[in-house]
Amino acid sequence: MKILKVNHLGIVPKDPQQTHRFFDEVLKLAPEGSEAVPDQKVFVDFFAAGGTRLEILTPTSDDSPVAQYLAKRGSGIQHVALEVDDLASWLGHLKAHGVEMIDAEPRRGAHNTQIAFIHPRATGGVLVELVQEGKPL
Repeated sequence: MKILKVNHLGIVPKDPQQTHRFFDEVLKLAPEGSEAVPDQKVFVDFFAAGGTRLEILTPTSDDSPVAQYLAKRGSGIQHVALEVDDLASWLGHLKAHGVEMIDAEPRRGAHNTQIAFIHPRATGGVLVELVQEGKPL
């Protein structure tokens, strides 16, 4: 089992259009498209940043986790996503170590991935997402 790299940072802005313009027009980061993720009640704009990605998260419903984050904490980096080689093995490893999870099983993520979130209580307050690329559910 390996952590391969930081896959992306999930950013929740108050004004997604302003953030999109900043990354695109000012920083000249390459847009990588957009995608709705209905089960997470979020719309995602992707930007390439070196070997990683920035994801601009816009809630599509007032009861989405992203909307709740924005209401409670305001704009900011909502999570860090670590790319792993074998998500199922990592989930077993974390369970064996008593790590509190939001997702006990992999679920569908954006960009044709499987994902699982580790609860911030287990990490000292940081929301961590594990991502396995190229393995859709």
